[in-house]
Amino acid sequence: MKIGKVIVMVVAVVVLTVLGYGLASWFLGKPAQNAEGATQLEQTLAQLSSETATTDGEYAVGDRLAGQPAKKATEFDPAFPELQWDNLMPADWDPMAAFRGMNIAELQDNDPKAQEALEKMRKAWNDAPVNMSYTGKKVRIPGFAIPIEQSEKGVDELLLVPYFGACIHTPPPPANQIIHVKLSEPQPAVGAMQAYWVWGELTASKFSSELGDAAYLLTATGIQPYDE
Repeated sequence: MKIGKVIVMVVAVVVLTVLGYGLASWFLGKPAQNAEGATQLEQTLAQLSSETATTDGEYAVGDRLAGQPAKKATEFDPAFPELQWDNLMPADWDPMAAFRGMNIAELQDNDPKAQEALEKMRKAWNDAPVNMSYTGKKVRIPGFAIPIEQSEKGVDELLLVPYFGACIHTPPPPANQIIHVKLSEPQPAVGAMQAYWVWGELTASKFSSELGDAAYLLTATGIQPYDE
């Protein structure tokens, strides 16, 4: 699945970042402490997952949501069919293209090639194409929320991302894996990285923020906690 590749590539971005700033030895630890046979990306993901999780341990970095929560089946309006995150990426688009021909294991601390690769990848991901087949459609999708606009009444706008930690604990995924959500009514208690179902009309619309660039806009008519 493409989103699995995206998560691995986000971890690669973390590696490139620490290499570019000369922090790889500090971040990854001494080779003798690494698991036998583990690749550099696997070591980094393991470190991220072990150090960054929710306070109740429900999710770890990189965790995704299943299509239907295990706790309780919820009846949704059939006018808003579930949309898979993978389908937001065009079938012919390769999220790994910016990394082709690069061997991250050969890069060293303070290596300018790491920073060059990081900048190349970020530009490619910020300009990630959308799947026009879903624009203008009513959809329902589960994801993790990142509030970005809030009034006295609550959260008005948020970013929705496909896996735990995106944009906060790890660099942002491609723009076609971030949805800018505008809520029809302010929600009083939307926490960062809380899991939600959101539904409404999806359109292609570029949105930039300090946390990441979104390629889609969801004008939401409903939102509810994922496991209610």
